[in-house]
Amino acid sequence: MRKLIGLVLTVIAATAVWTFWKHYRIEGLTTIKLMKRDESESAGGSSYVSVDAPAVDRQGDSIRIASFNIQTFGSTKLSKPHVLAALARIVRQYDVIAIQEIRAKEQDILPRFIAKINEEGLSYDYVIGERLGRTHSKEQYAFVFNRASVEVDRNQMYTVSDPDDLLHREPLVAWFRVRGPDPEAAFTFTLINIHTDPDEAGSEVAALRDVFDLVRNDGRGEDDVILLGDLNVDDQHLGPLAENANIEWTVSGTPTNTRGSAQYDNVLFDRLATTEFTGVSGVFDFLREFNLSMDEALEVSDHLPVWAEFSIYEGGAGGRVAERPRTSER
Repeated sequence: MRKLIGLVLTVIAATAVWTFWKHYRIEGLTTIKLMKRDESESAGGSSYVSVDAPAVDRQGDSIRIASFNIQTFGSTKLSKPHVLAALARIVRQYDVIAIQEIRAKEQDILPRFIAKINEEGLSYDYVIGERLGRTHSKEQYAFVFNRASVEVDRNQMYTVSDPDDLLHREPLVAWFRVRGPDPEAAFTFTLINIHTDPDEAGSEVAALRDVFDLVRNDGRGEDDVILLGDLNVDDQHLGPLAENANIEWTVSGTPTNTRGSAQYDNVLFDRLATTEFTGVSGVFDFLREFNLSMDEALEVSDHLPVWAEFSIYEGGAGGRVAERPRTSER
């Protein structure tokens, strides 16, 4: 009888959690705020269930997660065929890529970009956040991902609320799961997409410690939280983010701007929790890889993509993958 009662209570608890996430989202920096979801956010049920999901297409047992500030990404860049082709070529290398600095009044920027990426028969898709910023010049975050490799739960994507106005552009948070392995064994992870303001980078990066802790404790029980984006500081100036001895950053001592003069971008996570990290990461220097002149490269972006590689299995297949030595590639 006790086992039966316990089973019933477990089912009730699971139902309550599902109902909570369907109708509410957690927001807040210094304080957590519960905000009722818009119909557009909760429509469609779990996006993990897709009748038109493509066949799994991946080589090896790892995925690559990247971040890229495309720099004023809007209709002007889309109108330049050579720039659009270079951007699409970059994105195709990654399973998920966090995009910063989308600046456009038009609603079709990402659909047009995805159409270009998928010209080679691929199945990329995207999720995009709201327009953010204190001035008339607003920006959006987005995650572009390969549906043949990973899937996103659209019902659990949210923008972190900033009631104390600590950040110019509040982070966009999304939850992903790798496709291919049994769902119970597949790597699941939360991504926090951020672009700090260069004039207040020190104070904003300091606030990201609270953001990281908030998202990790947002009630979903997801331990693999990865913060990535344009921090506008190098790894020597991460402040409170680096005070946690378990925090790993994958870019160190390597420029991430196109001119090769400064480090701004990074990928960070808790090394004890995210044992799925294979130890492989890098900065993709498309200027040299695509044999571009500096002027040609700057048309694409003044930032280089940064990336890190993770096992497709939760826990890194028993931790074996995570024992590989870390390398940095340029």
